Parts: sequence; C-alpha cells; structure tokens
Amino acid sequence: MGSELIYRGHESQPVSDPYSPKPDKPWASVVRPIRYMLREQRLVFVLVGIAIATLVFTVFPTSPAPRVPHHHFIDPIPDSIAYFPVETQNKFSHPHRLGLGSSNPAGKIPLGLKRKGLRIVVTGGAGFVGSHLVDRLIARGDSVIVVDNFFTGRKENVMHHFGNPNFELIRHDVVEPLLLEVDQIYHLACPASPTNVVGTLNMLGLAKRVGARFLLTSTSEVYGDPLQHPQKETYWGNVNPIGVRSCYDEGKRTAETLTMDYHRGAGVEVRIARIFNTYGPRMCIDDGRVVSNFVAQALRKEPLTVYGDGKQTRSFQYVSDLVEGLMRLMEGEHVGPFNLGNPGEFTMLELAEVVQETIDPNAKIEFRPNTEDDPHKRKPDISRAKEQLGWEPKVSLRKGLPLMVSDFRQRIFGDHKEGSNTNNGESST
Repeated sequence: MGSELIYRGHESQPVSDPYSPKPDKPWASVVRPIRYMLREQRLVFVLVGIAIATLVFTVFPTSPAPRVPHHHFIDPIPDSIAYFPVETQNKFSHPHRLGLGSSNPAGKIPLGLKRKGLRIVVTGGAGFVGSHLVDRLIARGDSVIVVDNFFTGRKENVMHHFGNPNFELIRHDVVEPLLLEVDQIYHLACPASPTNVVGTLNMLGLAKRVGARFLLTSTSEVYGDPLQHPQKETYWGNVNPIGVRSCYDEGKRTAETLTMDYHRGAGVEVRIARIFNTYGPRMCIDDGRVVSNFVAQALRKEPLTVYGDGKQTRSFQYVSDLVEGLMRLMEGEHVGPFNLGNPGEFTMLELAEVVQETIDPNAKIEFRPNTEDDPHKRKPDISRAKEQLGWEPKVSLRKGLPLMVSDFRQRIFGDHKEGSNTNNGESST
C-alpha cells in the first residue's frame, strides 16, 4: 500500500502579507499609566496617604532637641524622674563594678534604677573573715561564689545561704586552676604554707583572663618584728626569712610581689589589704591566736596562758570593721597596700584582764616561755585608709569581745558536736 503523503514541490504556496503594527501615538506613554491608575484605583490610595501624612505632621509637630555640649551629655530621660547626685553615681562609675556594661561619669542614675549585682568569687569564703564578707555581699545584692577546700573553713559558717539563688559553694583547692566568669575576686584563702603563693598565682591568672578586679588579703606579718612603731605601709619590715614564722610571713610578702607584678606587667586591677589582728564570731576556737585562746580558756575554766612577760603589744579589730574596710578598698580607686586594723594598742596582760572582766574575774593567768620571733610591738598606722578610703574601725574591744564570747559559749556548751570541730576559722590575722 503506497504512501498517501505526496510531495508537491512543484505547487506554488500562497504568500501572506507581512504584519506591520500601527505606530504608537505620541501621547500613549502618558495616557496608558493614567488609565491604569484610574482602572485599579491606585490614585485614590496615593491621595489618602498624602492626606494622612499631612494630618499627622500638622497635629503632632516635631520640635528640635536642645543642643547639649558634648562634655555635658546626658541620656534623654524624662525630667519627671528623680536622680541620684553625680557624686553617688561616680562611686559606681567603673563599668565592671556597676555591672551596666558602660560608664557615664557625668550622667545621673535614675532613683528607681537598682544597682545591678556583681558576680563575685570569695576564696576561703567559708572561713572566719570570709563568711562575714559573704554575708555583706549577699545582703548588698551580689551573686557570690564561695571557693573553699574546708581546710580551715566550715560549711556551718555559710549554711544559712543554702537555697539562695545568688549563692554558690564550690569545694575546691585554689592550688589547682579554676575557670569562672566573675567581676571581682576577694582572695582570702591562705594556709600558713607555701601553697598560698600557688593559690595567689592561680587567682591572679583568673583575674587576668576574665578582666576581674583582684583583692589580696595580706597581713601585718609582712612587717615581721617591726623596728618602726606604729607601722606605716611604706615600712619594708624586719622579717627573719628562715625563722619558724617565716613560712607565713614570706608567703604573704611574695603574694604581694606577685600581685603588683600582675598589676604592672599585665594591667590587672588589684587591691592589697594588710590585715591586723581580727576577732569575732565564727573564729576558730583552738586556732592558737591570742584572743580565741584567752576566751576559750576562760570559758573552760582554764588558766589564761601568757607567753613571755606579757608586755608585747597587739591591736585588735572586730570582724565587721575589717569587712567594711575590705569592701571600701575593693570599690575604691587606690591599689594600696592599706593597713586595716584598730590602732588601739593592748599588751597581752591588758587583754587577759579584759577577758577576765568579760567572762570570769576569777580566771588565773599563767606565764609560759615566749615563742621564737614573736613581734614585740604591733600597731597599725591607718592614716592612709582614713584619707583615701574614708575608713576607720568603729567597734571597741570591750564592745566587740562580748559578742565573740556569746558565740564561743554557744559553740562550746550549746552544741558539743559543733564545738568539737576546731577547723572553723579563716586563716587571717
């Protein structure tokens, strides 16, 4: 069957006329958009928008902001808000202390704006001085991390903060590195051994990494058996580097050296406090310090042991005065070192007599041979702390001692289990 498709190439194909569109009219480019807008009602929306904008700018006219000199710039906060004075704001003008991320020394803080709490680590915070410092920081609204290995500290000293979301307790020895994000470091952990230097190095390293301010609690022992009386911060001391007391003395002197080296070489913000003899509640009952020894002996009806002739002198400050000085030093702008102590000077015999008056007038005094390298005189010159920190002790020995006696009496007689634990004091002077 043949194909029905036949090629007819010889047949001619009709040719259609080529298409030629009509030329555009000259006004078509204008008429076409107008027709489109009228047909889609775009013009109505444009006119309505213009009318609304005109009404808004007519009813609510804008007024130019007053020009304020650059050096007097303040944040545009409504005038109806009350403000703190500039002096109060300047006290917390440093960014990492205010906790607001920036400072404005010339500005004012609204009265209703609460101070943002800082994140603070206190090494040795479960000890005698450390626990009282923690109490003050928590009461101020800060978040506090206590780092303690409980070598001399006690959980009982900080148990009342358990459950507080602003309180953390870490069992850790500062001779091992520690990574934390904090604003301030109070370094109180210091056993009388070379490890206090290693711990200081670790905490200075932490301060350098996170940009925290570091406060070292040094001691009046850096003056040794002083040849200058009273002792000023400019005095370099008289320390026997190989004596029986040298481990603690030289350890603190080295800690001060390291602290200043980190300050000068690495730009770490540091503060140095030289603490003189301190007493008060939560002090270790059997730590060998003269105040706790006399109080515990008098309560137990034992003789008060006086070493040597009893004419050597000491000054005694109540723990609340010390805590106030430490906080002022941390918040201040001066590196130090600063003597923090009570310039009231007592001989050991006078102290024994005050304890007798407070606890037991019939208590006996027993003399024993003096210890090696025992300082003959110890009295702080606190002129620098008065001038630069506005600090001086408020609690006298006769006012503070009964508070300590009450605490010791409860721990010795009221709770035998608690009183049997002798490692309950912070190792501070």
